[in-house]
Amino acid sequence: MSTVEKKIDIAIFASGAGSNAKKIIEYFRNSAKVNIALVVCNKPAAGVVEIANKELIPLLLIDKETFFRGNAYIPQLIEKGINFIVLAGFLWKIPPILVAAYPNKIINIHPALLPKYGGKGMYGHFVHEAVIANKEIESGITIHFVNEKFDDGATIFQATCPVLPSDTPDTLAQRIHQLEHTHFAKIIESIV
Repeated sequence: MSTVEKKIDIAIFASGAGSNAKKIIEYFRNSAKVNIALVVCNKPAAGVVEIANKELIPLLLIDKETFFRGNAYIPQLIEKGINFIVLAGFLWKIPPILVAAYPNKIINIHPALLPKYGGKGMYGHFVHEAVIANKEIESGITIHFVNEKFDDGATIFQATCPVLPSDTPDTLAQRIHQLEHTHFAKIIESIV
């Protein structure tokens, strides 16, 4: 009888350039425990599509109708053996049917210290602009479980960085990206 453990097959959902997805893929490239089995994207021209193709990771391009009013692509996720879902800059709300299919098996990274600066429309530069406009002295990242509401699931991890008086949304975003790239893959590994 074999004592070899089966790897955890992860799907990365992303909508944009894919910098977090790339760091996660690199982190788990030679992992004995985790396999990045699928990249799911809602934008055919997104940078993450090119990353998936270059890394030879299967890609699933999704559309709104099927995702929100259909089967949320659950059959395709099951077919690929997906055990865990990581949202890495995925901008659509996860439908209840998918949350129910993967209870406490979907995590997200948010570029602010939740519960502040979360919810519908609060992503990317919109978050950083709001943080600066409100004269916050620190910002950071929150990694959390996903439930039926935007940015509402239980917090898993937070890391902070200062907001400097000279900051612009771009300079703050750079520090936030550094935090994301430093911590996200390690936290994924600790959860799965």
